[in-house]
Amino acid sequence: MGYGFGIFLLAVGLILALAVQDTISNVDLTLIGWIIALAGVLLIVLTGVTMNRGRASRTVSTTTHSDGSQTTTEQQQRNDAPPAV
Repeated sequence: MGYGFGIFLLAVGLILALAVQDTISNVDLTLIGWIIALAGVLLIVLTGVTMNRGRASRTVSTTTHSDGSQTTTEQQQRNDAPPAV
């Protein structure tokens, strides 16, 4: 989904919560607007976290010693630099 859908939900939710004055029987449009806006903010935050997590790389290596024992090492590296164009 991504940032675009999150921004869309945020905008629609804020419009419902702050700008719509119509009423529908037994439906609180203001509350629905705030719920949609909150879902939009949550989607934006989760998209940012998910996209940022994908930049880390992980290397696992296993070394077998002469006595038959094994040692496993794991290295994690974050790539914070923007991709080359």
